Amino acid sequence: MTTLRLTVGQALVRFLAAQRSERDGTSHRLIEGCFGIFGHGNVAGLGQGLLEAELAPGADKGLRYLQGRNEQAMVHAAVAFARTRNRMSTLACTSSVGPGATNMVTGAALATINRLPVLLLPGDIFATRVADPVLQQLEHPSGQDISVNDAFRPVSRFFDRIWRPEQLPSALLAAMRVLADPAETGAVTLALPQDVQAEACDWPAELFRERVWHIPRTPPDPAAVARAAEVIRSARRPLIVAGGGVIYSEATRALESFADTFGIPVGQTQAGKGTMRSDNPLCAGAIGATGTTAANELAARADVVIGIGTRWSDFTTASRTVFAEPGVRFVNVNVASFDAAKQSGVAVAGDARAALDALTRALAGWSAEPAYRARAAELSARWQATVEAAYASSHQLRPRQSEVIGVVNEVSGERDVVLSAAGSMPGDLHKLWRTRDPGGYHVEYGYSCMGYEIAGGLGAKLAAPDREVFVMVGDGSYLMMATELVTAVQEGIKLVVVCVDNHGFASIGNLSESVGSQRFGTSYRYRGPDGRLDGGFLPVDLAANAASLGVHVLRTRTIEEFRLALVEARAADRTTLVYIETDPLQGAPSSDAWWDVPVAEVAALASTRDARASYEKAKERQRPYL
Repeated sequence: MTTLRLTVGQALVRFLAAQRSERDGTSHRLIEGCFGIFGHGNVAGLGQGLLEAELAPGADKGLRYLQGRNEQAMVHAAVAFARTRNRMSTLACTSSVGPGATNMVTGAALATINRLPVLLLPGDIFATRVADPVLQQLEHPSGQDISVNDAFRPVSRFFDRIWRPEQLPSALLAAMRVLADPAETGAVTLALPQDVQAEACDWPAELFRERVWHIPRTPPDPAAVARAAEVIRSARRPLIVAGGGVIYSEATRALESFADTFGIPVGQTQAGKGTMRSDNPLCAGAIGATGTTAANELAARADVVIGIGTRWSDFTTASRTVFAEPGVRFVNVNVASFDAAKQSGVAVAGDARAALDALTRALAGWSAEPAYRARAAELSARWQATVEAAYASSHQLRPRQSEVIGVVNEVSGERDVVLSAAGSMPGDLHKLWRTRDPGGYHVEYGYSCMGYEIAGGLGAKLAAPDREVFVMVGDGSYLMMATELVTAVQEGIKLVVVCVDNHGFASIGNLSESVGSQRFGTSYRYRGPDGRLDGGFLPVDLAANAASLGVHVLRTRTIEEFRLALVEARAADRTTLVYIETDPLQGAPSSDAWWDVPVAEVAALASTRDARASYEKAKERQRPYL
C-alpha cells in the first residue's frame, strides 16, 4: 500500500481539496476554500497545512485560504456561499481554541437551522493533556475530555473530536456524507486538538484521491404520491407554499409548470421567495406574518395547502393562524422526512423536482376551477398596486424604508442579489421586493441573525462573482458585525452596501409597542437627567466607520440623492456603502397577519394590559393542525 507521511493538518487540507459533489451530471468542488483566523490552537497545524498547499506547485488546485476578521462572520460567509451555490459547494472555517471556537457556535446554529452545509474546524485542547490547563482551556470537574467545543454538539448535524490521527479518515468520510446529504445537511464540526493537528502519520494514498459525492434526486414513494394526489384532487381552493427547498433542488421551472398546469396559486416563504417571478399572475408573493394580503387571503380560505420544501416556521404559518379553513389539509413535499411530517400532513418525502414531476403525472386531467385562478390573479395584481404605492410614497422628512427598497429594486439588475437578515428589513423585503430570478433574493430568516448581512454578502459574492450583490443592513446589525468589509476590501470583492440608519432597533421597537412595552430600550439615545435612555440621539457615524475600514462611502439625505448614489455604487468596481437615514415610525403596508409573542399576563402599565387583551383575542384564532 502506498502511503504519504503528513501531519493531520496537512492531510486534512489535501483531503478537502480532492472532494467533489455532483448532481444531474454537473460536478462542483465540495469545499472551495477555507476561512481562517489563526491562534495557538491552529496556527502550527491546520495553518501550516494551508500554507504548504498555497505554496505547492499547482496551488490553484489546493484549498484557497481566506482571512477572516471575526469567527462568527466567517461562518456566515460560508453559509451564504453554500446557499448561493444551492448547497452543492461550501467553505470550511478554522479557528483557534477557546473564544475563537465559541465565536463560531452562533454561525453553526444558523447553518443547521437553515439546512445549509458548512464545515467547522475549531482548534481544541491537548489530546495528551500534558500541559493542562492550556491557555483558554475550560476545566470541568465532571470530566477531562470536555472542552468548550462540546457547545457545538447541539447545533451541529455531525460532530467528532479527533483524539488520534488514525481517527481522521473515518471522521472525514462521515463529515462529507452529511455535508452532501440534502436531507441531513447543516453544520459539520470536527474539533481538532492542537497537538494532534501537528502530529504526523502514514496515510494511505487513496485517502487523497478525487472523491465524488453524488447528490441524489430521491424519488418519492409512489404510494405517498397517490395519497397526496387524492387529497389535492379533492381541493376547491388549493394553495402552494414554496420554500427554500424548491430553490436548492433547482425546481423553480418545475414549480411554475405545476402551478400553471393545475391553476394553483403560490405563496412564498422567506427562503422560498424567488421560486416564481413576482409578475407571474399565480405568484401571490410572501405568506404569513410578513406576507402579502394576496397570499394571506388565499391562505385563509385554502382547503388544501401543498408545502414544497418548507419547514413551516411560525412566520410562515402566522403562528398557526393564517390557514383558517376549519377542514384544511396539508400535503408536504420535502427531502427531509422530519419536515415532511409537519402539520399532520400527507408526507411526500423526496426531492422537490422529482416529487413535482410525479405529482404532475398523478394529477393529469385535473385542475382548479378557472374562477379560482382568476381570483388569485386579481389579488396578486391588487397587491402589486400596493407595492407600487409603497415604493412611491414620497415621505417628506426622512424617507420610508419602503421607498429605499423601491429604489434598490429599480436600480438592481435581473440577476442581481438583494441580501438581508434581521430587523425590520427582512419583513419589508418579503412583502415588497419584486423577484425576477431564483437566486436574486437572499434573506436569512431561519435564525434571523443580526450581523449576518455584510458577511453573508461577502459569501454570496464569492459564490457568484458574476452577480451584483446589494447588502441591505440596518444600523443595529451594522454595529454588531461590519468586520468583513475589511475582508471584501482585502480580496478586491465588490459589494454594494445600503446602510439604512433609523437610530435604533426599529423592528423590535414596533414589536415592543405592540406588546405594550412602549419601545423601551430600542432607540440609541443618551441617558437623560431622569436616569432613563430618553435623551438625544447618539452621534454615531456609521458612514465614517465604513470609510475608516477602506470602503468607498456615499452619503445621501433624500431619496433622489440615494437613487443617484446607488447607480454610481452599482457601476463602481469596489465595495461602496450608500448611507441614508429613514423614519422608523413609517412602516410598510400591513400583512393582516399575526405573530405569537406572549404579552405579560398582569401589568401596572395600561399599554401592556391593552396589549394583553388584544393578544388573548388573537390566540383564539390559533389552530393545532392535527
